[in-house]
Amino acid sequence: MPEDTLLEFPCDFPIKIMGERTDDFAQTVVGIVLRHAPDFAAETVQMRPSKAGNYLAVTCTIRATSKSQLDALYLELTAHPMVKVVL
Repeated sequence: MPEDTLLEFPCDFPIKIMGERTDDFAQTVVGIVLRHAPDFAAETVQMRPSKAGNYLAVTCTIRATSKSQLDALYLELTAHPMVKVVL
């Protein structure tokens, strides 16, 4: 049964994760991403602090293989206490 999505897999898929700017936020996010996308290249992570410097946006572009992979990744990211928003 085909998955109900407009995406064609595999595809490059950027995920933006925002949270409070702490020493281990980016490392924690990358660890979660790697569990769901083991071929993710951590050196491609893009980071941008908020204007006041209190928050950090981390963008990870993964090679998504299925909707279920993306769903599982979003569920784990949004459940993590350090993560405020996932786009």
